[in-house]
Amino acid sequence: MEVETTLSKNISNADDKAMYDAACKRLLSNKIILAWILKECVEEYQMYDVDEIAGKYIEGEPQVAEVAVHPDEKAEHGPERIRGLQVEDSSINEGTVTFDIRFYALLPSEDEWIRIILNLEMQNDFYPGYPIIKRGIYYCGRMLSSQYETEFTNSHYEKIKKVVSIWICSNPPEKYENTINVYSLKEKNLIGTRQEKTENYDLLTVVMIYLGDENKEESTGILRFLKVLLSSELDAEEKKQILQDDYSIAMTKKIESEVSEMCNLSKGVEERGISKGITIGRTEGITIGRTEGRTQAMVECIRILMDREECTAEVAMDILKISDEEKDACLEKMGLLVSQY
Repeated sequence: MEVETTLSKNISNADDKAMYDAACKRLLSNKIILAWILKECVEEYQMYDVDEIAGKYIEGEPQVAEVAVHPDEKAEHGPERIRGLQVEDSSINEGTVTFDIRFYALLPSEDEWIRIILNLEMQNDFYPGYPIIKRGIYYCGRMLSSQYETEFTNSHYEKIKKVVSIWICSNPPEKYENTINVYSLKEKNLIGTRQEKTENYDLLTVVMIYLGDENKEESTGILRFLKVLLSSELDAEEKKQILQDDYSIAMTKKIESEVSEMCNLSKGVEERGISKGITIGRTEGITIGRTEGRTQAMVECIRILMDREECTAEVAMDILKISDEEKDACLEKMGLLVSQY
């Protein structure tokens, strides 16, 4: 099997986390999965059937970690390398920044087919040191500017294609969970009522998808779909059953193998995470015994995170996904400790 061959060749160059991220991106790059995301999150495709989007409107094969974000850099992931190993800001071999998944989609119009350039990103770290939405807008800017000499030349700006950047945030703080926000260019009349044609300025859209607990009432539609798909708690058979029964996704050999591969890798990541957590706890001298309360344990974790990440207690609690009720208890217990950071 091609996937297994690729993984075996690159096992020495990537850790479990990178391999898991790569598996997620490969799974997400399947056209039927992209079609579900387009139908639920991109306004232009909401009126179309998922199968129609996958079979008729998504053009060619999605590019996974192949296209450099910056024009003076080139990704060196050839077809025999693990696709998708690019993680956030660097590849496993060099510093080239690539789009996680980039693809083209078509739309019928009165006169001609309209082409849209789309980018899909997986974001695990909600606090990377900058607002994620700003990076999404920047990626749209790169996709717009990169069209020069590819989609248009000289001064033919009328040929610029719309770009859409979609971000799946898998570990947002509780206040963001199970929400989808869309950002786009809008016209506002300051004086007069003259309106421009929408297609002349509606050239970029950023979609932020914040996943949450799939068992909560708010987790429906595409939110539940993506949470189930990317869950590290459900095993492969459970995922396949839900995808088939609830979303009518046929389990082709390709999708079935990628779901299984991702589930297997997620177990390795989870086991390493538990082991690492125990090691860190021992190193930091934290002993959470029966005589110590849950709040004290959380306070210790907050303090460590504040020291390491140089962040406030509020940010640390969001990263740790501490509930609003427990936040007050932690802050009260910390007392003067808060002012020290």
